[in-house]
Amino acid sequence: MLAVRGVSFSIARGEVVGVVGESGCGKSTLARLILRLIEPTTGRILFDGHDLTGLSRGDLRRLRRRMAMVFQDPYASLDPRFTLSDVLAEPFQVQGEAPPKGRIADLLGQVGLSAAMAGNYPHQLSGGQRQRVGIARALAQAPEFIVLDEPTASLDVSIQAQIIALLADLRDRLGLTYLFISHDLGLVRYFCDRIVVMYLGPWSECCRVPTKRRAIPIQAR
Repeated sequence: MLAVRGVSFSIARGEVVGVVGESGCGKSTLARLILRLIEPTTGRILFDGHDLTGLSRGDLRRLRRRMAMVFQDPYASLDPRFTLSDVLAEPFQVQGEAPPKGRIADLLGQVGLSAAMAGNYPHQLSGGQRQRVGIARALAQAPEFIVLDEPTASLDVSIQAQIIALLADLRDRLGLTYLFISHDLGLVRYFCDRIVVMYLGPWSECCRVPTKRRAIPIQAR
């Protein structure tokens, strides 16, 4: 069975591109394919001229410093056995490094959390705070490109607004590029520069969603 078929689009540096579609259409699968968290069976994934599908594990690990992902569920995406310090140190440890001195406190500060919380565990945080930690983890190695897989879907409306404001501020301050996946058309229209629509596998006609720029049809199943 094909999960995603015939997808083709590009993202410019500094851009926020939204991906929308009904539940089960392949949005999260697409996100994981782009970062090669799952292996594609066909096609190419190009990042700054590098074809991720052809890289060795070592080359891919080095290139992954420049990309990251924020997951949908802040409850499931953080290891309950880890303190926040452990969570934020993990991206460095995967690369065989230790986090630079002061980096953990700096990351917490960038997402609006106190450095004094570094010894806390995820169960001691609210949902919004956990998602801020997820964002901080994505920022750990100063990436250029971040995939946001429905980062506000499990949060209350008031907290959603705070997280979107944080993401917008980080984009402006750090020059980030986002792929923003959501089923909330109003939120995507507000936050994104362009929209791609995943619909019914082979596309026939793109859904016309008002946004700052035109929508792009892609094929997916």
